[in-house]
Amino acid sequence: MKTTTTTTYDAIIFDFDGVLVESVDVKTQAFMALYAEYGDRFVEQVRDYHLLHGGISRFEKFRYYQEVLLGKPLTKDEEQNLGDRFCQYVEDAVVTAKYVAGAYEFLENNYQSIPLFVASGTPDQELKRIIERRNMQHYFVSVHGSPTKKGDIIQSIITNHQFNCDRTLMVGDAIADYEGAIIAGVKFIGRVLRYPETAPFPAETAVMPDLTSLSSSF
Repeated sequence: MKTTTTTTYDAIIFDFDGVLVESVDVKTQAFMALYAEYGDRFVEQVRDYHLLHGGISRFEKFRYYQEVLLGKPLTKDEEQNLGDRFCQYVEDAVVTAKYVAGAYEFLENNYQSIPLFVASGTPDQELKRIIERRNMQHYFVSVHGSPTKKGDIIQSIITNHQFNCDRTLMVGDAIADYEGAIIAGVKFIGRVLRYPETAPFPAETAVMPDLTSLSSSF
């Protein structure tokens, strides 16, 4: 397990759920509730896939559950219905979820000196609405959600602001965050709550249990 060292970055890009706020369990429960009618074994498969594939759009997960696990096509109407029901389950809960330890302190102490961004798998408008309802919008230069992929979001941020990739950091808790950082060529730190059993990243990846150590580095 590597730890972070004191480094000043030109910009930091955060995933949202599980990195800034403790909302991963909220979304896990929402996925499980959507598929409860298919029985406990199916719900276990839904939960496991969600936890193994954090950071990707819920709609990609819906397609996997429907087309791979259930073996039938997902229509646009069904996709929209699932998305609406999922949003009803989670939005209020995410708005009231507690911050990851150290996250509030880091944002509060650094947003005026380091450009901060969000790149999330949450649908873009929903993400922006949640951040506004949490009164977090002033911390970030910009906020980006799905359907745009993480790598594309990061590359767009770098291009638009002319950041140096070697001095740009992505902080995430899912393999999609790590892969997005690799695609864009930026530095990466993983948030891993319980190391090593919940670490989805290669062994050499720098990780931390929360954002307390990140906060103390600046």
